[in-house]
Amino acid sequence: MLAVEAAMRFYAGKFGEDAESWGLVGLLHDFDWEIHPNLEQHPSAGAPILRERGVSQDMIQDILSHAEETGVPRDTLRRKALYACDEITGLITAVCLVRPSRSILDLEVSSVKKKWKDKGFAAGTDREVMAQAAADFGVELWEHVGNVVLAMRPIASELGLVGNMQNVKTP
Repeated sequence: MLAVEAAMRFYAGKFGEDAESWGLVGLLHDFDWEIHPNLEQHPSAGAPILRERGVSQDMIQDILSHAEETGVPRDTLRRKALYACDEITGLITAVCLVRPSRSILDLEVSSVKKKWKDKGFAAGTDREVMAQAAADFGVELWEHVGNVVLAMRPIASELGLVGNMQNVKTP
């Protein structure tokens, strides 16, 4: 969720949107996964919890839109951004963790591209869905990967992705 928050804040800045609200949507989007760890309930069953805590209806709808099962359309830039950033952050994290450095600080897009082509790597991820999400968001896939890597680097330590590069300063 922290990685998605960082990516959402990055894109809010890029598109002149409110980084706080975009970041909050990214941070909260999977808040109920441990309570409802299946697609039939997540995030629909968690929406009442957000309402009880005063989260705006717009943000709740944005969060609901990241799951196909809710039927909430991805018809705003923020909703498209959330969907585009969600799964790709997981893939990028997985790529980092199998690298010798175990770090995002030295990760290049070419490394993600190489693992993308290896269908045995992170086999549970749907690359077609990720590619389509980036296209629907209006950002070319590999540019999107590069943007998300850049967004995640400043919080590498929070993500556990500094690896063996402790002495490298984050941008």
